[in-house]
Parts: sequence; structure tokens; C-alpha cells
Amino acid sequence: MWFEGRYFCAECDTILHMRTFIGIYKALRDFTRHHWLTVAFLLGFILDNLTLNRVDQVFDNAVLFSYVVLAMVSILLLYAGIAERYSDRVNVFLKDKSPILMQYAFGGLLSGILIFYGRSSSLGDSWPFFIIILGVIYGNETIKNRGQRLVYNLVIFFVGLFAYLVLIIPVLLGKMGPIVFLASGIVALLVMYFFFGLVERIVPNFVELQKRKLVFIIGLIYLTLNLLYFTNLIPPIPLSLKHVGVYHSVVRYEDGSYELTYEKPKWWEWYRDSDSTFHYMQGENIFCYASVFAPSRLSTKIYHHWEYYDEVSTEWKDHGRYAYSIAGGRGEGYRGYTQISGYREGEWRCTVETDRGQVIGRESFTVESGVRDSLVTRRE
Repeated sequence: MWFEGRYFCAECDTILHMRTFIGIYKALRDFTRHHWLTVAFLLGFILDNLTLNRVDQVFDNAVLFSYVVLAMVSILLLYAGIAERYSDRVNVFLKDKSPILMQYAFGGLLSGILIFYGRSSSLGDSWPFFIIILGVIYGNETIKNRGQRLVYNLVIFFVGLFAYLVLIIPVLLGKMGPIVFLASGIVALLVMYFFFGLVERIVPNFVELQKRKLVFIIGLIYLTLNLLYFTNLIPPIPLSLKHVGVYHSVVRYEDGSYELTYEKPKWWEWYRDSDSTFHYMQGENIFCYASVFAPSRLSTKIYHHWEYYDEVSTEWKDHGRYAYSIAGGRGEGYRGYTQISGYREGEWRCTVETDRGQVIGRESFTVESGVRDSLVTRRE
């Protein structure tokens, strides 16, 4: 009886585990059925984070370009099915499956853009694209009307297209700046005009009802993105920061390597490889060292903007802004440094930025007098 009881309970546990697994499976299946557009969008987002690496690599560009093409094709097929251009069976298939491909393309395109834009600054400075991605998810869950859905699909496509062209054209030209940005935006408008004409041929009456709304929204988005760029709220793509730090000494050797000297971190600061607190000695300079990635063929100037915090005015005060040229192609980034003297005690920061003041990265630190720990060096 005891053995049979043990055996029976073990069998019960197995059945219970199977029922739990089946319950989880059914819950996931039901969730996917009700939220399949968002699931497809997030799938494209996840795959990009696992595969994309450098904006100037052929593979990465091919992936982003394929998302643009897939988005265009899936939109055209969806509305061909809605317009019943094919047999009943094909039309039903297109109306069911094309939105999944479209959302996968949107997710892949926007996440790829977010990855590269995010590398061009801190994640906090990439807030416009976080808002866009949240907006896409919200639209997937709430917009059901076909007319509104048409506007929604074309608007999201334009945002992804604009961001893609603004990213890739500087890489192809080897130049960046306001003129290149404006030219990239104009190319996006021309591509959108051509594509909108194709959609209008498929569903002319449908498009006619939404044309004014669509033109107004796309125009508003175009102006908004330009405003974000010229107010320095869009990251300085395609540049991206690999490292920035403050040091007691920076020495460049003939082989191109750098020796960086900083105060020995505490045992719990295993992650730190530069000075967060700079204990100075008389006549000692402070060095800001940065490594900035730029795509192959692109050469430009970057600046180190040194500032200190004035407690009286409660504002950051300028101490100096120094430039040096960088050349693209090195995967770990182009390395350079600046140094200052005549500093004061208190809070400081060294901002790595473009000539227009777009922030690539920033290092904040404190300058104090007093006994410092032993110095350590690392070479890169």
C-alpha cells in the first residue's frame, strides 16, 4: 500500500506538471492570437539586437534595407487583398498574413534604427525613438478602423524610412552635417511620394478619403524630425561613443597605443577604468580621453567641451572647447584626448560633441585636493 501510494502520488505530480505546461501553452497561444501584431513587431526588435553590429557593414545594411523592402511589399499586398485584386482564397490569405510581415518589418526597422541611434548618444537622448516604438505598440493594440489603419501604416513606414535614410546616406557619402541631413529627408519624401502613388493605384477610393490627413501628418512628422535635429535632440548619427574617461595622464606611443593613468579603484569599483574623483597635485593637468566610432570613409571633427558647476549661479560654466579630427573605419573607435589646466575644485564634466553641439557622450567627475590612492595604468 505504501509503495502504491508513492507511485500514485508521483503519477499525480506528473499529470499536474503536464496540466500546468498545457495551461501555459494555451495562455501564450491565446495571447499571441489576440496580440499577434505586437508579437511580430517585438520579434523583429529582438532579432535586430542579436544580429546588428556596425552601420557600415554590408550585412547590417542589407538587413535594414530588406526591412524597408519587406515593409513596402507587405503594405502593397495587404491593400491588394483588401481591394480583392485576386481570388477569394488569395485575398483572405493576404489580409491575414501581410500585416504580420509588415509588423515584423516595422519592428526590425525601428529597432535597428534605435540600436544605431542609441549608440550615438546615451539611451536617455534617444527618447524620441522610444516614444515612436511605444506609439507603434499602442497603435497595434487600439487602431481597428481600416481608414485609420491605412494612415497608421503609412506614417510608421515614413518614420522608419526617414530614420533609415538619415542614417545610411552619411555612411555612403562619407559626410555628415545639416546639408546631408536635409538632403536625406528630401530623399525620404520623394520615396514616400512614389510609394504613396503605388498604394493609391491599388485602393484609389480608400486613399482619396485619407489623403489630406495623411499629407498633413507626414508633413508634421517631417518638420518635427528636422526640428529635433536642429535643436540637437536627435543623436549625431552615424557617430557613436565607445569610451570616454578622465585621467591623470595620457601617453600615445609610436605603435598607436595609448597608456592611461588613473587612481586605483576601490575593491568594489571593479567596473571603473577612469577617475570619478580627481585628487590633484600642484601643476597637474586633467586629461579627457575618448574613443569615437565613425563609419569607414567618414572623417569629421569632434570637440571636448570642458565645464564646471558654479554653485553660486547653479549653472554649468564654460572652461574650454577643444577640437581634433577623427577618421572612420576602426571598430573600437578613433582615439584622441584633450587636457586642461587652471581648474578649480568642484564638479566638472567633459562632453564629447560635434561642431554643432550634438552630444556624443559625457563624463562627469569631481576635482578635490587631498591624499590620493596609488595610480594604475592600462594600455589600449
